Amino acid sequence: MTYAVFRTAGKQFRAEKGVTLKVPTLTGEPGSKVTFDDVLLSGDGEKVKAGKPTVKGARVTAQIVRHGKGEKVVVFKFRRRENYRRKTGHRQGFTEIKITDVKG
Repeated sequence: MTYAVFRTAGKQFRAEKGVTLKVPTLTGEPGSKVTFDDVLLSGDGEKVKAGKPTVKGARVTAQIVRHGKGEKVVVFKFRRRENYRRKTGHRQGFTEIKITDVKG
């Protein structure tokens, strides 16, 4: 079982072949291929390669499944005795990807 830890949009994700992940929004249409070259760590169950800062020649290939929005987060600002209330919401965008290949 080969795995890799890669970085995209300032966040790190653990990838294995066949796994579906939700990553921050990427450009591309559903069905298109995406390659991540910023691999920080790779392993095959016995050996582990750590990069300085990245592993040379390692890459993670994935296919975009869909784009969407996450759960709503409610932001409520309040100041006591000042008749000040603000209620807003936010839904963070994501891209769901399916890992097709991990080369370490």
